[in-house]
Amino acid sequence: QVQLVESGGGLVQPGGSLRLSCAASGSIFSLYAMGWYRQAPGKQRELVAGITSGGSTNYADSVKGRFTISRDNAKKMVYLQMNSLKPEDTAVYYCNARLTLHYWGQGTQVTVSS
Repeated sequence: QVQLVESGGGLVQPGGSLRLSCAASGSIFSLYAMGWYRQAPGKQRELVAGITSGGSTNYADSVKGRFTISRDNAKKMVYLQMNSLKPEDTAVYYCNARLTLHYWGQGTQVTVSS
């Protein structure tokens, strides 16, 4: 089983940057595919970025070129660097771990507003 704790959310102005972190507990972290999802009010949860156990990444079209996902297996951490933030990036961001089951963190709020 994996427990996930997100941090790093907050209020930022348009064009600004934030770095989200996800701390994982449990063994065999390196085998999990990890991802960041987000859910805005009234919308479905959507995949923002994913990274496989081998380090391959994928991104939603809306964040390509602005967001970067990375992982540190030794520290059991996953990061989401978010640059050039837009108001439409406002959402609760969730860390996800997947092997045979999905595991979720509690979420961290990101608000992009002037």
